[in-house]
Amino acid sequence: MPRQLFVYDPPERFVAGTVGEPGSRTFYLQARAGSRVTSVAMEKEQVALLATRLGELLDEIVRRTGPVAGIPDSVPAGLSDTAPLEQPILEEFRVGSLALAWDESHARIVIEAGAVTDVEDAAEPLSDDLFAEAPDALRVYITGGQARAFAARAGAVVAAGRPPCPLCGLPLDPEGHVCPRQNGYRRRAA
Repeated sequence: MPRQLFVYDPPERFVAGTVGEPGSRTFYLQARAGSRVTSVAMEKEQVALLATRLGELLDEIVRRTGPVAGIPDSVPAGLSDTAPLEQPILEEFRVGSLALAWDESHARIVIEAGAVTDVEDAAEPLSDDLFAEAPDALRVYITGGQARAFAARAGAVVAAGRPPCPLCGLPLDPEGHVCPRQNGYRRRAA
């Protein structure tokens, strides 16, 4: 099957969000332009890492270029997005790789999320058309302000899960958890 590349340059909306209850949430990246919407599933850790690395990339660009790049220090007014994900959510693929880049000529951040690849496919010999054999991908081009807003929302989405145990830091389920700091005794959610 040929590669699908979902490109948003620029997206009207690019967010991280979840579906489900804390403890059993599914995380998504979602891009929208007009009536076209692309949703890709991710792990919570991938969302957290993307938000962290995006913030670090923005800070490094500002450090190296100063105000020339036009990247704000915080989320610009009007760019915060707290709305739920677009419905219906039709998962295109599960993310296996993430890449970040700074396109200096257009002053844009480029985020690419690539699909999980099958181990069996990796063992097959490559043909001359490497692009056709690459995994499906979502690629978005966003401004520094949009990137700050995305990182802030992604961080909030990750933090909105189950509360941590005050003793060990592991997530508390509504029925509690076996706390290693309590020598295996069940700790109840407060």
